[in-house]
Amino acid sequence: MTTAETEPATVAKVVAYVMHEGRLLVFTHDDFPQAELGVQVPAGTIEPGEAPAEAAVREVAEETGLRARVVRPLGSGLYDFRPTKPEIHERHFFHLEPEDRSLPERWSAGEPHPRGGGTSPAWTCFWIPLERAHVLSAGFGARLGGLCEPAGGGRA
Repeated sequence: MTTAETEPATVAKVVAYVMHEGRLLVFTHDDFPQAELGVQVPAGTIEPGEAPAEAAVREVAEETGLRARVVRPLGSGLYDFRPTKPEIHERHFFHLEPEDRSLPERWSAGEPHPRGGGTSPAWTCFWIPLERAHVLSAGFGARLGGLCEPAGGGRA
């Protein structure tokens, strides 16, 4: 085996926790069983030259159609994406809030330009109580506890 086959690439990613009235924005894929892809939050790859906070705002807009602003960063962590892909995701987590205060309970969205091409996946976005957010798949819930800490503060 070559080094490329045994050593996964590290890819910079963002995970966006969009909060509104004590609820977290999540989505499920329309064309795949929930048991396969689970409940997710907006997330994606940081583009070259893009700051992580900018990537979080962009991903929310692209994946949900919502305009949001960063409230604060919630830290970062590594997530081993193998065996799905030979990648280690360096995830930067952010707390965001929507700019619009009048929001639907549920709506359809999707990825207009999926990485690697192919058909555009579709999903349904909706809000869940933060207390139920540990249903998130693929390690997306790793920094939910940071949403419970006061902004600008943290644990002593």
